[in-house]
Formats: sequence, structure tokens, C-alpha cells
Amino acid sequence: MAEKSAIETSQHLTFTLGKEVFALDIASVREVLELTAITKIPRTPDFMRGVINLRGHAVPVMDLRLKFGMPKAETTVDTCIIIVEVDFEGDRIIMGGMVDSVREVFELPADRIESAPRMGTSISTEYIKGIGKQDDVFIIILDIGRIFSAAELALAREAQKDAA
Repeated sequence: MAEKSAIETSQHLTFTLGKEVFALDIASVREVLELTAITKIPRTPDFMRGVINLRGHAVPVMDLRLKFGMPKAETTVDTCIIIVEVDFEGDRIIMGGMVDSVREVFELPADRIESAPRMGTSISTEYIKGIGKQDDVFIIILDIGRIFSAAELALAREAQKDAA
């Protein structure tokens, strides 16, 4: 029996921060929301914008621009919150990432994803799973499990509990 060599393909949700295009594995994305009222939580880092009410549950929202050291931007009609799941100490933390705009879901074969470059991006390469290309645009594929430190995820978990 002959074995078929299958090229693994993954789906990614693309979004923008400034002029750069980023992507998250669709398996970690729960939904995309329009920007809604965010309740600020005192004594949290600047990138932690606060919590939103998502169907009766408090969900912490992080501004990915600020997390990545980019300047804060004015919100627009395109500003969205991407709701993701992150594994942390046996828990699944539900949190939101505020982005400038969401573009689309696209498929990318694993053999077309290059390893993270050592320089040339505005964010730390420890967050980057790889670099893909769609048409003539480079897409920075993020590793959602590495974007936030253990302390930041613990803070998000506490924010969920405190606001509930």
C-alpha cells in the first residue's frame, strides 16, 4: 500500500497592527468582536485595557499594540477584539486582544512558513511562530501561548475572577 505524502495546512486569522500584518492559528481563536465598552482595572499594566462583559462573563482585554511596544492608536470603526483561549497552569484563560483591524482567515501550508527572523520586526521574536507570505505581503504568525508571561496570564485570570 503506497503512502501519500500530505502537506499539513493550517488556518490562520490575519489582523493588522499599524502597517504590519499578523496572524493567529485559528484553533486558538474563539470569535471576533466589534470594539465595545472596556472597564479599566486599577493598578494593571498599560497594555491591559480592562475587562469586557462577554455573555455574562468578564473577559480581560489586552491592547496588542502596547504589548508589542508600538504606540497607542486612536480607535476606529475597524478596531476589533479577538477573543482567544490560552492554556495556563491547567486552566484555559479566555482573553481578548485589541487590534487595529481583522482581515481574513487563510490557509497556509506548513512548508510555506519560514522560521522567525532575528530582526526587522517591531515585536520580540520569542512571540513569533514563523513568517508566511500571502501575495506580496509578509505575515507574522504569532504564538499565542508565548505572547503573555506567566505573571500576565495570572493577572488576566485574577481579573476574570475579580470582575465576575
